[in-house]
Amino acid sequence: MQNQGDHRIAGAEEHHATESSPLLPTSAPHDHAAAAHEHEGESGRRGFHPYHFFRVLWRSSCTASMLVNLLWPVVPVAILLQFFPRLDLVKFTTAYVAVIPSANLLGFSGQEFARKMPKVAGILIETTFGSIIEIILFIILISKHEAGGEQNLVPIIQAAILGSILTNLLLCLGLCFFFGGLRQSTQSFHAIVSEVGTGLLLVAAFGLLIPSAFYSALKGETVPELPPGFRPHNDGTFTEGKLQADVLRISQATSVALIVAFALYIWYQASSHHSIFDEVIEMDEHRDADREADAEKPKFTMTEALVAIGVSLALVTVLLVFLVQGIEPVVESGVPDQFLGLILLPLVEKAAEHLTAIDEAWDGVINVALYHCLGPSIQTALFNGPLVVLIAWAMGKPMDLNFEIFMIVLLVLSILVVGNFLRDGESNWLEGALLVIVYAIVAIASWYYPNPDVATSNGLLPNAPDAAISVDTLRQLQRLLSSKLDE
Repeated sequence: MQNQGDHRIAGAEEHHATESSPLLPTSAPHDHAAAAHEHEGESGRRGFHPYHFFRVLWRSSCTASMLVNLLWPVVPVAILLQFFPRLDLVKFTTAYVAVIPSANLLGFSGQEFARKMPKVAGILIETTFGSIIEIILFIILISKHEAGGEQNLVPIIQAAILGSILTNLLLCLGLCFFFGGLRQSTQSFHAIVSEVGTGLLLVAAFGLLIPSAFYSALKGETVPELPPGFRPHNDGTFTEGKLQADVLRISQATSVALIVAFALYIWYQASSHHSIFDEVIEMDEHRDADREADAEKPKFTMTEALVAIGVSLALVTVLLVFLVQGIEPVVESGVPDQFLGLILLPLVEKAAEHLTAIDEAWDGVINVALYHCLGPSIQTALFNGPLVVLIAWAMGKPMDLNFEIFMIVLLVLSILVVGNFLRDGESNWLEGALLVIVYAIVAIASWYYPNPDVATSNGLLPNAPDAAISVDTLRQLQRLLSSKLDE
């Protein structure tokens, strides 16, 4: 670590910490070309050209992303099916598949747009575009949620928040380690990326789990809800309703604090052009096995990138609305809520981002791949999840961060497992395979986890037998007291 620190200090002194000087030496022709195309978005063209637009779109960012484009015919099919009655499962399935190429276009256009930005700012923008799909999904889910009604989507939203984190930490990171390890026996990554990433994840997990811990600690101290008309002398009785209201307020305040933490995280990375993140990422880019081939690929102009972003956002939003509309029939067909939120929804919304990260790991750009795994997890925990709580608050819907104990255990254990694998600063295909196996175990367990209307570990169900008995007993007591007072 000392040698790394000396190297960074020496590098800073050599370049005088000026933004105009490169962090790493590059050839003059390359610098000249970059300067020539910088104002054109490195495409060599201006404006919008349909032929070049669709040519660049088809080639996409990597071979895997290009193969995803074969799914585009499913998009119009998914839209047309919405005009036909019934066929609920077919509608859900086609909408689910159609989201993948649309999300891939959004991720690729965001990547093209990020090319016009500085290194760290570009990756932050690229990560943000990947999370836009998640934010849209959460907003649609909370808008469809009916408190106390048949469409209780809060358990699915809560599962989707943690499922997004687990998908990035276990599946995406595992596949990056696995495919990167197949090409290189061992890949080394910079300690600053893993240390900051795992540290922020622990802070985020702490914030997310506080409401659940508060509820679990005090739910045994509550008294049953009193029937209407019966009021004790002590108005401060700690009932189940009072506890749930307190948890809701704690969740809302915690959400504000987590969003502030995310803003500080963004400011820390974007405030200095020559931050350690910028240095690490640029070093990775010079080790990219496909660096020259990527530089020669045709690219979007700024106009084309903005058009692609607009089109993909519209398609993703429409398809996600169709997807959410099909959730109830899917659950009724036998797919558990926890499996739907924890596994299915995060998989489709993160598909494009995962392909990008895996391609980077395959090319030896392991620091950038690691950033693409940890960055979205941090954003989900610090911003996307808390944001949906605040949006629900503004809409007058009770959305809190009181997660199931099952999901809490999964999150904590996953962070500990990933942190242990990141500790030595090296990865191999075996560690990647183990992470994927852990994710498979999570998926199996979530499939057998009962729906909230059958069992719950973080709340008292309104139709629970013991609650009904307690209310009947209190009503009898009320009648007895009333009769005694009348005498």
